[in-house]
Amino acid sequence: MTQVTEQIAIEHGLKKDEFSKICKLLKRTPNITELAIFSAMWNEHCSYKSSRKHLKKLHTKGKQVIQGPGENAGVIDIGDDDAIVFKIESHNHPSFIEPYQGAATGVGGIMRDVFTMGARPIANLNSIHFGSPQHKKTKNLLRGVVKGIGGYGNCIGVPTIAGQTSFDESYNGNILVNAMTLGLVNKNKIFYSKAAGLNKPVIYVGSKTGRDGIHGASMASATFDDKIEEKKPTVQVGDPFTEKLLLEACLELMADNSIIAIQDMGAAGLTSSSVEMASKGNLGIELDLSKVPCREQKMSPYEIMLSESQERMLIVLENGKENHAKKIFDKWNLDFAVIGKTTNTKKIELIFENNKVAEIPINLLAENAPVYERKWKKTKLPQKLRLNKDNFKSLNLSDCLKKILSNPNISEKKWIWDQYDHTVMGDTIQKPGGDAGVVRVHGTKKAVAASVDSSASYCFSHPLTGGKQVVCESWRNLISVGAKPIAITNCLNFGNPEKEKNMGEFVECVEGIAEASKFLDFPVVSGNVSFYNETKDIGIKPTPAIGGVGLIKDYKNMISMDFKKIENSIFVVGKTEGHLGQSIFAKDILNEKKGPPPSINLFNERNIGETILALIDKKLIVSCHDVSLGGILPAISKMCILGNKGIKINNLKGLTNKYEYFFGEDQARYIVEIPKDNVQKVIEILNNNSVHYDNLGVIQENHMNFNDDINLPIEELANTHKYWLKEYMNN
Repeated sequence: MTQVTEQIAIEHGLKKDEFSKICKLLKRTPNITELAIFSAMWNEHCSYKSSRKHLKKLHTKGKQVIQGPGENAGVIDIGDDDAIVFKIESHNHPSFIEPYQGAATGVGGIMRDVFTMGARPIANLNSIHFGSPQHKKTKNLLRGVVKGIGGYGNCIGVPTIAGQTSFDESYNGNILVNAMTLGLVNKNKIFYSKAAGLNKPVIYVGSKTGRDGIHGASMASATFDDKIEEKKPTVQVGDPFTEKLLLEACLELMADNSIIAIQDMGAAGLTSSSVEMASKGNLGIELDLSKVPCREQKMSPYEIMLSESQERMLIVLENGKENHAKKIFDKWNLDFAVIGKTTNTKKIELIFENNKVAEIPINLLAENAPVYERKWKKTKLPQKLRLNKDNFKSLNLSDCLKKILSNPNISEKKWIWDQYDHTVMGDTIQKPGGDAGVVRVHGTKKAVAASVDSSASYCFSHPLTGGKQVVCESWRNLISVGAKPIAITNCLNFGNPEKEKNMGEFVECVEGIAEASKFLDFPVVSGNVSFYNETKDIGIKPTPAIGGVGLIKDYKNMISMDFKKIENSIFVVGKTEGHLGQSIFAKDILNEKKGPPPSINLFNERNIGETILALIDKKLIVSCHDVSLGGILPAISKMCILGNKGIKINNLKGLTNKYEYFFGEDQARYIVEIPKDNVQKVIEILNNNSVHYDNLGVIQENHMNFNDDINLPIEELANTHKYWLKEYMNN
């Protein structure tokens, strides 16, 4: 057996002082298997040692919250004994190394987190971020990731209903792949990972254990260098067909009272699943690794414990239920083995070929994992952009609009979502391309809306404001389809936390998320932190992704963003100040990357959002879209394109600068379509709620018109909007 030294510990991702602490706690030097367990449980990905202190600031409680952070996924109550289980998680490093398998296993992993809790997955979403389109790796990474997401989700038969894709040079050396899943469960039949009872059988089910994914969790807690290709063996290999069998077998076993606790083998595999179950139950666990089903010969305890082979579960059963459970897993042609038992030792004890190969007190792996108070630097709010008439003198409004509509971050992503099955299961009632995806709760009138959002530029410019903004964006997207927002999940993607600037970005983003979610009563119920997203000392822009979930009590009240009828009025609800800092217009048209993000007024966000919901509930508006990236004109254009309608835009009084008005990215704004007979009723409600509005114009046939500045066929706008990604991927 390898003699463990400080250098070997460092090679396992541990710091010198961490290794010293381990030796001190154990009162001896760990053997190689024990070192492997410590390295897995004490890495950033599993221990949250840099983030734990700050995550406590998040708002996590609400009337409809059944389970907040700390379990495999969050759970919210949607009435009638129905509950939604959901979570978003990163698979960034694996996807950069091996895009297809990295993305595929990211989807598989997040689905296991959901059905582990007894829920049948009903929808997938994703938030994916790539480097500059001109970068040599971007196109192939995009192609591989999209194929991986579609390949896994389509095979297992869960619809992908929404997502987000962005491009930025900060992701050149470290793409982001965040996967989100929603599942439906009876709120009285939720399963948890807390082990209970003594001498209860611990069973292994699913696929066999192989050598794929070893050190995967440690790899996720490290930066990249020139030797990135050497890390391919750390990327897991997925099998969606086996996952489908595992899903059905687990749900079948969950239908009776056999299961005490269940945990999927995700990051750090058998190590994390066994330790976490025992820790939550304040118990010990004994495992005989000789009984673990292996697909490769002569696997060592070290390899078995660190393997991240996919499609595996660890279950604590009630005594006497072993044969019953075995019959179920045999029926589904899955491996089944009793590999251990719960104990009163409060230790993890590993047996291999009749020899004890590891013995560690559980609390040393969980409660005694390091918690760091990293130094961090506050980001100052940048000075406001100083623009004058000369900045706009040579511009043409139509040309500006077409250029922004073809921006990689604005352009239509149909090439991506066409590769995803979004109709399987037959309950998707709003597909990708709108503000949020919507699925019916099968057999009921209810529908669940979900969206995923991020705003790296805003967060990079001023993390506190950016953190608030991304929560508000999620809030607006749900409202725009008629859903009452309930809760969020977050995936916090940042650079190296050991750098004060990066850590400061994380801290302030978290504080912004906490402030906004509390004010909006939009609690965080699950999530994930992904640090060390950098290559050769170049980190990503801070990218917190927010997955929001809301409820539509009657799916017939759902609303979409496509314009419906000629002569209907179009209002911009919410005040436009013309903020151009960090906007697409400033970057693309003015070549100006400085300035602050748009400010966030949480009172306005809540008041205006609740007002929009009231208008939808009263059936006074027939389409809705929030104003976000790009501003009013791009938002209006998308509504025109989807509805195949035009718009005659009014000559707005008091408009000092049309470019600031039409392309400013002020927050807390929506565009709504109002039938002629409802206009006065809408105005009355807006006035009563002290909500500002602009009567923007009237729907017409085929063209967008604004004075002498714009006269564009909708077909031309559509071609402009749809052109970029399709051409980029086909050339």
